[in-house]
This record gives sequence, C-alpha cells and structure tokens, in this order.
Amino acid sequence: MSSSSPLKPGCATAEGTRSFAARFEGRAAPGHFRDRRGLMISSIGIGTYLGEPDSTTDESYTNAIESAVEGGINILDTAINYRLQRSERSVGSAIEKLFAAGFAREELLICTKAGFLTPDSDTPADANDYFFREYISKEIFAVEDIAAGCHCMAPRYLEDQIERSRRNLGISCIDVFYLHNPETQLGEVSREEFNRRIVAAFETLEKEVAAGKVHAYGMATWNAFRNDSRAPDYLSLEQMVGLARQAGGSSHHFHFVQLPFNLAMPEALMRPNQTAGGKTMSMVQAARELGVTLIASASLLQSHLVGKVPAVIHDTFGLRDDLECALQFVRSAPGIATALVGMKRAEHVKANLRLVGIPPASQEQFRKMFAVR
Repeated sequence: MSSSSPLKPGCATAEGTRSFAARFEGRAAPGHFRDRRGLMISSIGIGTYLGEPDSTTDESYTNAIESAVEGGINILDTAINYRLQRSERSVGSAIEKLFAAGFAREELLICTKAGFLTPDSDTPADANDYFFREYISKEIFAVEDIAAGCHCMAPRYLEDQIERSRRNLGISCIDVFYLHNPETQLGEVSREEFNRRIVAAFETLEKEVAAGKVHAYGMATWNAFRNDSRAPDYLSLEQMVGLARQAGGSSHHFHFVQLPFNLAMPEALMRPNQTAGGKTMSMVQAARELGVTLIASASLLQSHLVGKVPAVIHDTFGLRDDLECALQFVRSAPGIATALVGMKRAEHVKANLRLVGIPPASQEQFRKMFAVR
C-alpha cells in the first residue's frame, strides 16, 4: 500500500458485515458468522505476527489475506510492530486489491495495535539514534515514558502510531485499536502510575474515536487477564472498564480484549480470576457481564499443539487432524467471538477455511467434553 494513496473512508458497519456474511450463504455453516456489537463477524480471523521483514513474506501475507477474505474471513488482525510495520502494509496491499475486486470497506473489521517501539521496515544500525531522531527530538515521547526499554503508551505516541497505522493500512478509520500488552509496564511502574497512564491513553483514544480515526478500542494482552489475581502483571477487567468510564463516561468505547486462548492456555474460560459486581468469575463471564467482546489469539499456539490434542476432543469433534480440532475448540468456546490464526501462506488459509463450512461445536458437546476431561 503506497503511503501517498488516499485513505479509504468508512469502517465496519452492521449493514456491511451482514452483506459480507450473505456472500457466503450456502457455503458458511450456521454459527461461522456471529453477531457481536451489531456486527456480523467471522468465527476465524487472520493474524499477521510471524515472518521475516522481507518482500517475499510481504507478498505471501498479501496473498493469504486476500484468500482469507475471499473464503469467508472478515476479521484482519495486525500490529504496527509486526515485522517492523510491514505486516500492516501487507494488510493494506491486500485490502486495496479486495476493494478493487468488489469488496467494500464496511464488510471488514480491521484491527491493529500499538505500544511497542518499532523501527520502519528495516532494523536500523543504531536503534537508540533512530528513536531519538524519530520520537524524542520531536517530543512525541520522553525517556521516562518508556518501560522495559521497549514499551510506551504516552498520548502523543499513541496519536503518532495511529497516524502511521492509518497510512500503512490505507484506511481512514481503524475498527479496533488495541493497547498492545500494556501489562509490560507493570514491571517498572507502580500500579498507581500504571492506572494513571491507562486513563491518559484511554482519554487519547476517546479523542481519536471522536475524530473518526478509530471506531473502538481495547487491550491486546498476553498474561494480564489470564494470570492469578496476585500476579504482578495481573489486570482486573472490571477495573479497566472503570478506568474507561473515567476517561470516556458511560458511553466509552473500550469494547474489545484480545488474549491467548487455546487447549494449552484455557484460563479465560477455566480460571475464576476476575470479579464483576462483587462476584468471582472467569474472564469469559466477566467480559459478558461488562459488555466486552473477547478475541482469542494464539488459537493454535503456533502449531505447537500438534500431537497434543486429547483423544476426547478428537472423539467429540470428529475432525481430521489436531490443528482442526484445536481451532474448533477455540471458535466453539462460549464467550469467544473469534479465533485468530496466523496465516502467511495460501496453504494455511486453505486448510483453515475448511472449518468455515463446519458448524462450531454445540454447547452440549462442549460441556460433555469438559465433563469427560
């Protein structure tokens, strides 16, 4: 996607996403598309994390994203630091081709993240010099805003990253913008300072929503919402929603959380580490109570689940291999809106698209499977 190209207006809409789902009538099984926050979103989304920052991988991702959308996936997930901004640009190239082929901007939920410091396209010879010239000298952030030597969520930095992401993606409005692993900061700043930084970040994101540059925001985390409540990097969803209300009032736009969920990391469903209204519950239950949509990352744990899927899951789902069973588990879990899968090659897309035509497991099947386990 050329940075000089005009930005495509619009964002995902109820009408647009329903139109997308209608394209696959007769091909997509019941339950593949589900209504979340008024949008019809696919039960599988494409992620763009892994791969080398080179032109071969750029092209591979662009082709994979095109194939995914053409096959019934309308959630595209990336981050500005993935492959040094190149994954965002691969998404931008793909959607430019998809728009030319007749798909509409309003049909796709395009999501990105920021928080980690990242160069542009290539690793600089002197990273300190690069970040000083690009950010500190321009007063986009100060040295004291950086945590763990790599993470920043200062307001001006978030504004800068959103502008870069919009250009990389070629779109005027980002559907979901995530603070990327904000718990990274808890290793260096106090909980009080962390909460102050979150409120400042949320206030900035509310302004970006008002300006039409972001439609909704959230947090993409790794440990924060899965850990025991006593862990140093634990986050309470109820408290984060409270901070969003402080920043944006009752009509705030903190609507999404992305977190790992898979057969090896089932804490979102199984661990009662959250509270809402004075009651202890799992993350899935808390999200439901607090009106937050959950998106699963690491659904296949980068294929590390091969050979580790229990026989009861194979027996329950009756699918052809471990990866299909693992993905079916995630997309069928109650409370999970979409299972993200990293797909940078066409063969990955083709394999995962088979599940588009297979209904998610019923809740009865899910309960029986856990009863056996």
